[in-house]
Amino acid sequence: MPNYPKGERRRAQIVHAAFQAFGTVGYWSASMVQIAADCGVSRAGLLHHFPTKEALLEEVLKERDRLDYEQFFQGGTSDDGLDYLARTVRLVEHNAANPGIVSLFAVLSTEASDPAHPAHAYFRERYERSRGWMRRAVHDLAARGLLRPHVEPDGLEIDLFALIDGLQVQWLLQPERVDMPARLRARLRDILTVEVP
Repeated sequence: MPNYPKGERRRAQIVHAAFQAFGTVGYWSASMVQIAADCGVSRAGLLHHFPTKEALLEEVLKERDRLDYEQFFQGGTSDDGLDYLARTVRLVEHNAANPGIVSLFAVLSTEASDPAHPAHAYFRERYERSRGWMRRAVHDLAARGLLRPHVEPDGLEIDLFALIDGLQVQWLLQPERVDMPARLRARLRDILTVEVP
């Protein structure tokens, strides 16, 4: 862990413990008392940093997105569709080596389908933003003639995210049988006239 001042280090420990708890048992079942115990602070100490469970969830989700964005989309998303898909494949490869990330996303996105869930708006906005980036990538590929003739670009971004999300769930259930990056690359070969770098 980087050399942060004590308060920042403690916040990072709490976020890490919450990440593990939310990814394992979900938001509703995760206990603030257990999260505090997991990182060696009292419940009052945890509440000093995160006054509500919702605030902690928000920080966990922001941190996950921040790390993904820094690692795979540094400098913004590209208007080059092939570059965007290559970054997406690298993100899936990274996730395949980090089951906690995949579990967190799968559990919370499912729970957040309930409009009463505190992360409902976050996931709706995240999917809108992500689909927008993928839509631009797909239309760039279509404009460059890189989609196979049978592929309809409209709505393809929805299909690709459904594929990625479905692969994640199958991989969580049977990691020895489901190679997420390989399956994604195979599907991309079905729709593109070129290989994703």
